[in-house]
Amino acid sequence: MADEAAASALGSKLDTGAVKFGTNRAAMQALLGGMSSEEETIRLGGGEKAAEAQHKKRRLTARERLALLLDKDPVSGNPDWLELGLWAAHGMYTEFGGAPGAGVITGLGRVSGKLCMIVANDATVKAGAFFPMTAKKVLRAQTIALENRIPTLYLVDSSGVFLPLQEDVFPDQDDFGRVFRNNAVMSSLGIPQITAIMGMCVAGGAYLPVMTDTVLMTEGSGLFLAGPALVQAAIGQKTDAETLGGAAMHAEISGTVDFKEKDDAACIARLRSLVGKIGASKQEAFSRVPFDAKTDAPKFAAEDLYGLLDPAPAASNSYDVRDVIARIVDRSEFDEYKADFGRTLVCGYARIGGRAVGIVANQKTHQQQTVAMGPQAGMKRTEFGGVIYTESAQKAARFIMDCNQQLVPLIFLHDVNGFMVGKDAEWSGIIRAGAKMVSAVSTSVVPKITVIIGGSFGAGHYAMCGKAYDPRFVFAWPTARYAVMSGASAANTLVEVRVKQLERSGKVLGAEEKQSIYDEIKATYDAQADPRYGAARLWIDAIIDPAKTREVLLEALEACALNPDVPKFNPGVLQT
Repeated sequence: MADEAAASALGSKLDTGAVKFGTNRAAMQALLGGMSSEEETIRLGGGEKAAEAQHKKRRLTARERLALLLDKDPVSGNPDWLELGLWAAHGMYTEFGGAPGAGVITGLGRVSGKLCMIVANDATVKAGAFFPMTAKKVLRAQTIALENRIPTLYLVDSSGVFLPLQEDVFPDQDDFGRVFRNNAVMSSLGIPQITAIMGMCVAGGAYLPVMTDTVLMTEGSGLFLAGPALVQAAIGQKTDAETLGGAAMHAEISGTVDFKEKDDAACIARLRSLVGKIGASKQEAFSRVPFDAKTDAPKFAAEDLYGLLDPAPAASNSYDVRDVIARIVDRSEFDEYKADFGRTLVCGYARIGGRAVGIVANQKTHQQQTVAMGPQAGMKRTEFGGVIYTESAQKAARFIMDCNQQLVPLIFLHDVNGFMVGKDAEWSGIIRAGAKMVSAVSTSVVPKITVIIGGSFGAGHYAMCGKAYDPRFVFAWPTARYAVMSGASAANTLVEVRVKQLERSGKVLGAEEKQSIYDEIKATYDAQADPRYGAARLWIDAIIDPAKTREVLLEALEACALNPDVPKFNPGVLQT
C-alpha cells in the first residue's frame, strides 16, 4: 500500500510565498466578497415587507421552511445544503421589478439522513409566480433528480404562471407543462416525490402535488384549478376559498391530500418523518472504499486555490493544474494516465470521499512535445497551455472510453482556450481527433461533473463536457469565463468587421474612434462571459468558492451514486 501511495502522490509547485500568489489571493477574496454580498441580496427574495406579509398570513418564508426541514451538520450546526440555481434570472425581468432566484429555491439537502432534491416556491417574489426562468429552474432540478434518482420534495406556495409572460412559460417542451410530465416519469422510475402545500397552489400548478406520491397540506392553504373570482366569472358560482379548495375540504371530501397539518412547522415535522421512512436505493455501481475525513484529506490546504489565478477578465493565467487536483482528491493521490503524451490535457484516476473518479483537466502551463505528424514531424515544439492539440484530444478520448468501460465517473476541470488551429494542426488531423473526443464525451454513460475554473471557450467547451453534453452538474469558480472566445479576441474580430463596414460607407475612423468601439464591444462581451450571466440563464448550476470545490464534489458524487443503473456503453463510429 505504501508503494502504491508513493507512486500516486502529487506534490505542489504552487509558491504560496510569492508576491503574485498574495496579489491573486487578495483579488480572489475581494471578488468572492462582492459575489457573496450579491448572493445575500438574492436570498432576501422579495424583501422584508414581502416576508412580513407572509408572516401575517401565519406562514413561514421559503428559507425559514428550509431551515426547519434540513438536517444540521453535527460540527458546524449549519444546514446540510448545496443550493443550485441561486443566480437564476439575475438581472432579468427588470421591467417587472426583477425575480430574485427566479422566485424558487432549489438544491440538494439532507433530510432525516437522506440526500434529497428540494424545490421550494418563494412566495415573497411575485407570490411565487412562475416566470420563464422559474419553469426552467424547476425543470433543471427535476432533470438532476431524474438522472441521479434523488428523492424530491416540493414545498409549494405559488400563484401559478406569471400572466404577463405566459407565452414564454406555457406551451413549449421545456416550459411549465414539462414539470408535470417529469412528475409522472420520475414516479414511473420509482423516484420518491413528496409535496407539502403551504400556501396557494392554483390553476395548472395544482396538478404538481397530485402528480407526486404523497401530498401534505396546511390549514389556510388553497388548492384549486380556479380561484373564487375566476369561478364566479366563468360559471357564475359564488364560493369562498376554504370551501372551494381548503385543506379540510381536500382531506375530508375530495380526498386529494394525504396529510392535513395545522401549520408550516407541523407540516415540515411530518415531512421529515415521512422522508425518514423512505427505503434505501439499490447498491451503487461505482467503486467506493472506506473513507476517513481526517486521514484521507488532501495534503495541501484548499485555501491555497485563492492564490492560483488572477481573477481579472483579461488576465492570462499559467499554472499547473495538478496543483488543483492535489487539493481536491483523497490524500493528494493521482494515477496519471499517459503523463508524457498530449500534455496540454491531464487525465488520471483518483478518489474523492472514497469514491473513484476519472479526471480530465486542461493544463495551463506551456509544454514541450515531439511532433508526430505533419510538416514538423520529429521536431520539438512548444504547446500553449489551455489549448487542446491533436495528441491531447486522442489521449482524452481514449481515457474517457476507459472510464466508461470500467464504470468510473468523470470530472472535467475547464480552463480551455479551444482547439489548436493552423497548418500544422490541420495536417496532424486536429478535426478528426477533436471529433473523437467530442464523440467519446457524447456517448459516455457514466456520471459526468463539470467544474469551470477559468476559460471555457469555443469547441473546447464542448469537448470538455459543456452543458449540451449532459453533465449531471455544472459548477463554476468566480474566475470562470464562458463564451465562444475571450472578450479581447472577440472585440478585435468585431472591431475589424465594424471598421470595414463604416469604411465602405465612406467614413474613415481615427485611432480613438477605433479604441472606443473596441472598448464598447469588449465590455459587452466580458459581461456576457461572466459566470453570473451564465448562472442567471441556468447554464451553470452554482458558482462555488474555489476552496469548497472538494466539498461540492463530495455532495455531487453522492447524488450521482444514488442511480446505480448505467446503460451499456456503445461509442458508435469513431474517427481513426
